[in-house]
Amino acid sequence: MKLTNKIGVIVDGFRLPVREGLQKAKSVGADGVQIFAVHGEMDPDHLSHSSRQELKKYIDSLRLEVTALCGDIGHGFQDRSINGQKIEKSKRILDLAVELGTNIVTTHIGIIPEDEHDPIYEAMQAACAELSAYASSLGAHFAVETGPETTATLKRFLDSFNTKGVAVNFDPANLVMVTGDDPVEGVKLLRDYIVHTHVKDGIRYKPIDPREVYGSLGFESKDQSLAKRIEEGEFFREVPLGEGTVDFDAYFTALQEMGYTGYLTIEREVGQNPEHDISKAVQFIRKFKE
Repeated sequence: MKLTNKIGVIVDGFRLPVREGLQKAKSVGADGVQIFAVHGEMDPDHLSHSSRQELKKYIDSLRLEVTALCGDIGHGFQDRSINGQKIEKSKRILDLAVELGTNIVTTHIGIIPEDEHDPIYEAMQAACAELSAYASSLGAHFAVETGPETTATLKRFLDSFNTKGVAVNFDPANLVMVTGDDPVEGVKLLRDYIVHTHVKDGIRYKPIDPREVYGSLGFESKDQSLAKRIEEGEFFREVPLGEGTVDFDAYFTALQEMGYTGYLTIEREVGQNPEHDISKAVQFIRKFKE
């Protein structure tokens, strides 16, 4: 197996202002970048047309591409009463993505209930149907990140839409750490929807209710100490690439077999030296390209 996919990094992983993060992305050898675009300097509500043009020009000057924008908004679209404003915000992020040269916005939509008649399921479905139609009108994708539910549940949800405007950002580590799902089987199941991927590694030590990790409307933990135990890594831990239990040989092979030609975007959310870890991750992926 020889990978031909380009390598991306999430700029925010460097924990620096955007332009400094872009410079770091270039210095570690990335081909592209994903940028968080909900609040702060990348909030579409605060970026004028000229600012967007200037940022696009700067990214181009570094010979980088924007792989995707990240549009995570709180706990997704579980609460129908506030979904209207979240949908409008998500549309503005989609608009910004297109202006910056990408047609992908990744997000978490909340945990999809198993019961299709659950009011939360119906609220999420209605919100995603509107966003799917809007994304499709732009030739874009609103890509749901894997992890909060099994890939089988996610596929059933996605199959309910008439367009591919709502798609998948595949994160193998989330599945390994939280749901215990097999990333390779997940790729095979979601192959028709995958438009972007994260390259992240992790270890699962013991099972945990995904609602304890991601939160869910109407759910309140009965164990007040659990959040601290999760943070301390009792149940799972994100680790540098190659140090966890994601089988990258099998994962990358599965992506190749489904014909995925998009970016492999490195995500590093923890650790004391993110630049070091991200640089090593670039080198880790490059070994599969030799």
